Amino acid sequence: MAVRILGDTHALGRRLPQLAVGLALYGASMALMLRSGLGLDPWDVFHQGLQRVFGLSVGAWVTVCGALVLLLWIPLRQRPGVGTVANVLVIGAAMDLTLRLVDGPHGPVARIALMAAAVLLNGLATGLYIGARLGPGPRDGLMTALHRRTGRSLRLIRTGIEVTVLAVGFVLGGTAGVGTVVYALVIGPLVQLFLPWFTVPTAAQTSRNG
Repeated sequence: MAVRILGDTHALGRRLPQLAVGLALYGASMALMLRSGLGLDPWDVFHQGLQRVFGLSVGAWVTVCGALVLLLWIPLRQRPGVGTVANVLVIGAAMDLTLRLVDGPHGPVARIALMAAAVLLNGLATGLYIGARLGPGPRDGLMTALHRRTGRSLRLIRTGIEVTVLAVGFVLGGTAGVGTVVYALVIGPLVQLFLPWFTVPTAAQTSRNG
């Protein structure tokens, strides 16, 4: 599996910092959602379930699972970019760092506010790192690779993957709740809102617009 180290090198002075900020904020948003105690996104329900059964930190499981999912790209012939590798390395570390620095709030109003802020931040962070055009995350790449190889719709594949990890994570003791539902309902529209703001144009697009 050859890594496309940088691929398109246009505007790297913007794209690399944007990638780093997006991934760090993504990890922070996941930690804030966990601290709200109102439920996690499906993959983090799975990561928290693994943490409760096997130990290690939730962020460590984010990293381990990201690396294992990346290995699944090999038979699917999906090629990662530098953003894919950075996704595996940065998000879990950022999540654990934020968990060490931020305590959970007291009272339902504060918890709801933290959950809402976490979901909003997650949407913004997703727009940042995807908009940098330096490679999808391991989980998103798995989804698109399965779509390409099977011909099934992206919606069906994503739903199947996320329902599976959510169910397994819940059985293992991960926290699913109102935050899980809110995330599922609004993350798509949020990414759709933020992505045009942060998508770095290609060299060809810049030339046409210039």
